[in-house]
Amino acid sequence: MTGHDIPNAEYVQPTSIVDSDHPEIIAFATRTSGNSTDPLEQASRLFYAVRDGIMYDPRTPFYLPEHYRASNVLRRGRGFCIPKACLLCASCRTLGIPSRVGFADIRNSGPIGDLADMMGCHIFAYHAFAELYLAGKWVKATPSFDSGLCSKHNIEPLRFDGKTDALFPAKDLNGNPYVEYITYHGSFADIPVDKILEGWRRIYGPDRVNSWIAALEAAKER
Repeated sequence: MTGHDIPNAEYVQPTSIVDSDHPEIIAFATRTSGNSTDPLEQASRLFYAVRDGIMYDPRTPFYLPEHYRASNVLRRGRGFCIPKACLLCASCRTLGIPSRVGFADIRNSGPIGDLADMMGCHIFAYHAFAELYLAGKWVKATPSFDSGLCSKHNIEPLRFDGKTDALFPAKDLNGNPYVEYITYHGSFADIPVDKILEGWRRIYGPDRVNSWIAALEAAKER
């Protein structure tokens, strides 16, 4: 793919959340891609840098646009699936690779620990993955879990070569059910914060989501 082979200009433009024009994002993308000029190689390097370099943390804040802003995620060094997908998209846009964020509700039958109690179910509403336009097609890339976390979940670490989708497997390494993709919500050039919160309140209940926000606000005041 060349820089002129762009399916939609909005997928290479910065936004206030996917801030691909931020100096720290530019430096990160340039440093990570090294001297490669091949978009597939560039995207693969960025995928692994985000997958393993940003800690998966499902308890980071989630209710304001700045909680997802790529430069903030990079600076914080941790985040759950949506912030990590946002960072991967922003880094790819910096290099001229069209990118967007896809969302789906998934059922995770793996060892999610006390998250099941926190959420009241095994459904992850508005789980996110990056979609990158490479070699003339959109390819899905899920940078959520680092290789160590994949070992704990008994799944192969997701690998991404820029040619095939990297999505969570339906079964773990022992053949037990792992992830089921239930409902797809489409793809977005920016992070639809209001839709995410609406989806979470629908799945988890407004009281539960509001209690998470209250706890995060209280923690800021300590």
